[in-house]
Amino acid sequence: MARYTGPTNKLFRNKKVKDLSNRKLTSSMRQTASGQHGAVRKKLSEYAIHLAEKQKIRFTYLVSEKQFARYYKEAARRKGVTGTILLQLLESRLDNILFRAGFGVTRKQSRQIVNHGHVLVNGKKVDIPSYLVNPGDVITIKAKSSEYLKVIMSAIDLSCAPSWITVDSEALKITFERIPQREELDPEIKEQLVIEYYSK
Repeated sequence: MARYTGPTNKLFRNKKVKDLSNRKLTSSMRQTASGQHGAVRKKLSEYAIHLAEKQKIRFTYLVSEKQFARYYKEAARRKGVTGTILLQLLESRLDNILFRAGFGVTRKQSRQIVNHGHVLVNGKKVDIPSYLVNPGDVITIKAKSSEYLKVIMSAIDLSCAPSWITVDSEALKITFERIPQREELDPEIKEQLVIEYYSK
């Protein structure tokens, strides 16, 4: 899969992507776009605004262009608000749930934990980061990997775990209780712009 390997702080400055380099972005980081003319305000076209929002969401959840397009098609196929369903699908990814639960400092690290075979879903090994977790599924960590995960979790504030998952930090267990509602997700994401992008 094609993936971004460049500086993650540039993604924050250029596209306002969060959580790639750190859970708590430092206030000292410059808020303007990178480059010599980053501070110059430019009037963006309607298409550029739509594209920028799509790229922001895509880079935030670490999905490729093809993956993101598939998520959009699946969201459009289902009954309900397409934009909300799209975000719910992205939030249901296994690597994202590990990140939300505090089992990884970044989504990249959470993805690596899944790729290396440390994770069990309902007792079965799953090494696919894009695996969609269903409500009621229980995610656990292999016993031989527990010490490694506890070292990672010691550096994370576990109180930031969202209300739609239950985390047992001692047993290294996550229960995906329910699909999150739109009001519980990032209010800065403007998924309607993504719908408009794909509607053209």
